[in-house]
Amino acid sequence: MKRFCVIDGQGGGIGAALIKHLKEIYGEHVELIALGTNAIATAQMLKAGANRGASGENAIVQTVRTADLIVGPIAITWANAMLGEVTSGMAAAITSSPAPKVLLPLTQESVVLVGVVLEPLPHLIQRMVKEIIKEVLPDV
Repeated sequence: MKRFCVIDGQGGGIGAALIKHLKEIYGEHVELIALGTNAIATAQMLKAGANRGASGENAIVQTVRTADLIVGPIAITWANAMLGEVTSGMAAAITSSPAPKVLLPLTQESVVLVGVVLEPLPHLIQRMVKEIIKEVLPDV
């Protein structure tokens, strides 16, 4: 069974939406691990249907090592993003993980991603779950 790590912070709304859609498409064929930069984010993702969850830097650093796929907003790869919730250790562990990363181009930081088409979050999530993940992991 493939292990998908869904990483989010702050209120966990993006992660919860991802988990809801992943659960609809993949059901129990994948293990959905909710990794929150804080306990509130983790709780929201667990409420959305994640199989297991954990919070904080050490949980993220340890768990992404065994992930088959990492999903979340792009800011999870940036130290000090999400009002400082993403630590440099978290960002390093996520980017260093051998797992493919499928990231949503959403950011509250003062960063502009050139070439990215602005679309509503629900459209981005649907495309990620229905198309992109299947391209990255065709055997799921």
